[in-house]
Amino acid sequence: MSDLRIERVDGDASLRDWRSVHNAVVPTAALSLAEVSERAGRNLLSVARLDGVLVGCSTVRPPGAGAPVATVIARILPPYRRRGLGGMLYGHGLELARELGAEVIETCVLESNPEGLRFALRLGFVETERYVLPGDTVPFIDLRLA
Repeated sequence: MSDLRIERVDGDASLRDWRSVHNAVVPTAALSLAEVSERAGRNLLSVARLDGVLVGCSTVRPPGAGAPVATVIARILPPYRRRGLGGMLYGHGLELARELGAEVIETCVLESNPEGLRFALRLGFVETERYVLPGDTVPFIDLRLA
């Protein structure tokens, strides 16, 4: 049986690993190492390894003051999809978000990632908004867990 390990980003090596997965899954919103480091200061970033091989990453944006809404994003590299890994990674992020006091869970998917959108819809998310960031051409889709 395969062993999926989910670890919090801690140090330059895991920041680089998180960045490599993010940039592979969301190429139109690629991040620099400095941007990832900044995100790690305000969000909970994790990497997922299957039998020691990097397969995914996640982001949990904690609820803000006075708003019990958290964002949970799970990203799995294409060769490792459809094995249940995204569900495990998402479940881990959901647990973290709820421990932080989240009552409402949101996620975000790039429109050019139809597998990610189908995954979110299967989990019970519903679309709330589509938008294009300045300078981009591919819309992001915000969803909320129903």
